[in-house]
Amino acid sequence: MAGPSIALRSAEASEFDAAVSCVVAAFLTDPIARFVFPSPHDFLRYFPAVVRGVAGASVASGSAYVSPDFCAAALWLPPGAGSDGDGLGRLMREAIAPERRAEVFGLMEEMEKHHPHEPHWYLPFIGVEPNAQGRGLGGALLQHSLARCDREGAIAYLESSNPRNIPLYERHGFVRAGEICAGKEGPILTPMLRQPR
Repeated sequence: MAGPSIALRSAEASEFDAAVSCVVAAFLTDPIARFVFPSPHDFLRYFPAVVRGVAGASVASGSAYVSPDFCAAALWLPPGAGSDGDGLGRLMREAIAPERRAEVFGLMEEMEKHHPHEPHWYLPFIGVEPNAQGRGLGGALLQHSLARCDREGAIAYLESSNPRNIPLYERHGFVRAGEICAGKEGPILTPMLRQPR
């Protein structure tokens, strides 16, 4: 699957803030991110810390992939790596109003239940900042990082938080593995799994 010629690479620890900023910009109108943080103020205040807490281990594993200009980023967690659960729990208790916690924490629990039991690469965040969308950067990031999964014979897993992105993931070999509804009438999160090629 041919993609644009982009010199993608792993971000250094000192560049992680730039990668996080890219993801935050990309998720500004994301249905699930804005379900969790409906206020723009709260989204901009807390979502960067969520990205760091969930995907901080991607830098140490060399799997925080970025474009040269940091307009696109994919933050992968390798098999065995995890998020900062305690830190995220504290952050979410501070960030989420008490009357919304049951819905938001329920969503997080459902996400955890859908993760594969076998070792897998997990993609919690992939994003292209709005001014760079439509140029093939998302596909190039997927192609670049999935090549590592294929070399290692490892499955890959993600949750599509935006239905518009599902066709892109399907073109790269992901298949739907269920649905998670955010709240009673919230947006749908789609778990997706890819077998190595």
